[in-house]
Amino acid sequence: MQNYHIKVKDQPTTERPYEKCEQYGAGQLSDAELLAVIIRSGSRKLRASEVAGQILGCSKEHNGLLGLNYTTMQELMQIEGIGRVKAIQLLCVAELARRMAKAGKNRGVSFKAPDSVAGYYMQDMRCLNREQILLLMLDSKNQLIKDIVLSSGTVNASFSEPREIFLTSLKHGAVSIILLHNHPSGDPTPSREDLMTTRRIQEAGQLIGIPLMDHIIIGDNTYVSLREKGVF
Repeated sequence: MQNYHIKVKDQPTTERPYEKCEQYGAGQLSDAELLAVIIRSGSRKLRASEVAGQILGCSKEHNGLLGLNYTTMQELMQIEGIGRVKAIQLLCVAELARRMAKAGKNRGVSFKAPDSVAGYYMQDMRCLNREQILLLMLDSKNQLIKDIVLSSGTVNASFSEPREIFLTSLKHGAVSIILLHNHPSGDPTPSREDLMTTRRIQEAGQLIGIPLMDHIIIGDNTYVSLREKGVF
């Protein structure tokens, strides 16, 4: 059996995204056409644009490009025409998109404003399929000294021990701190445990002299600030 792949260049001229991009600009390409340019070729049976269409429908919960953020390498490789290299390329494209979105918010981020903080970290955290907690350490001018991942997968276990949070904060010379964690469900509504542990950390911070400025819960393109909610 002849072994070949249907490439973008083998498509009719009217369906070639390279020529379309060159003539009209990348903004005129559909999502499937953009992906077709990246994967370059399809399979023995499918054109690159058809494989791209399957990629866009790969996630059961999130249709379109957003689904790439929720799709694993193994899931991508189950699509005909997508092997290890193409799967890696697609995952890297998704990561680049997240970093570009974050970079666009980098300038002028205010760590005094919950919406600014949430917007800056939103693309990093909204698509995580496990709970993750971030510790943001601030200086006397409310500028970020460093942010670190305290845990991934067991948020409440980390919250229940403020000792690690404040030892790390003291080590880096933090004057105040902000906590962030995500809800993989997409709903940022705080749980009873979220509220209880936040108050414990806030009280510990008052005693130590490193106040908790906020605890922000990230959902799917939405957030809740426990400070704004009057939890502490």
